[in-house]
Amino acid sequence: MRAGRITISTRHFEVVDHPIPEAGYGHVRVAVKAAGVCLSDVHLLDSTLSPGYLDGDVVTMGHEVAGVVDQIGDGVDHWKIGDRVIVCAGIRDEKGRVRTQGFDFDGGFADFMIADAHTLVAIHEQLSFEQACIIPDAVSTPWAAITQTAQMRAGLSSAVFGIGGLGIHAVQLLKIIGSSPIIAVDPLPLARQRALLVGADVALDPHDPEFTKKVRAITNGRGIDSAFDFAGVNAVRVQALPLLAEGGKLIIIGIASEPITIPSDMAFVYKRNQILGHYGSEVHHTQELVELVRA
Repeated sequence: MRAGRITISTRHFEVVDHPIPEAGYGHVRVAVKAAGVCLSDVHLLDSTLSPGYLDGDVVTMGHEVAGVVDQIGDGVDHWKIGDRVIVCAGIRDEKGRVRTQGFDFDGGFADFMIADAHTLVAIHEQLSFEQACIIPDAVSTPWAAITQTAQMRAGLSSAVFGIGGLGIHAVQLLKIIGSSPIIAVDPLPLARQRALLVGADVALDPHDPEFTKKVRAITNGRGIDSAFDFAGVNAVRVQALPLLAEGGKLIIIGIASEPITIPSDMAFVYKRNQILGHYGSEVHHTQELVELVRA
């Protein structure tokens, strides 16, 4: 079969002929129909990111995958050949480590891949493979950040910094749960325009000299209940923290690999603010999103 594999020590990527894997106990083989390319894949290629728990030096990339169950291993009784599925991007192993496919074990940039049977989510016929494949990361990561880490609810204000692949979905998901107002922040005019089209109440340029004044006005002086950093830029954190409301949270999803600076520890303490890191999603988040798509 064809497989897109990277050698970690050299960051050399190539499409090679690779043996078709066999489904072991508790696993299934998926015939891949569509796979998304995530910015983290780019970061794996350019050495910004590295696998945390890879056995060896070579891995098949790809963690946003949709396809059809092609082979069923022993011990699996809840899937059948031909089922349409998406594969959740990671799994917690027996040591409690969160391992990501395409980083720590072979992923879906291939004709076939092996997946733990418990990481599959069924998809309906109306959902195309091309649309479905990005749900388990580009959509499920912001959904988990919004609903689980930030614990957002209707009526709370939000700001999304970085309107890229994850940020654009965050805006739509915040709209669904009733966040108000939703402030989209991006230096690119086209990104801001897209955010307005999918539900942002306002879209701001972070370099606008009146940025802070505008945020205060939009939130009626309260500040932001939850700010989401999808950009992975330290300047976002410095800009967002002073704008948090009392009890407000900064949720960091984008990775900057830099120290986090708190502009004023006094304001941070007095307002009981929080900085929370967020990574990935669980199977139930993906299931919830598939049902949202169906609705």
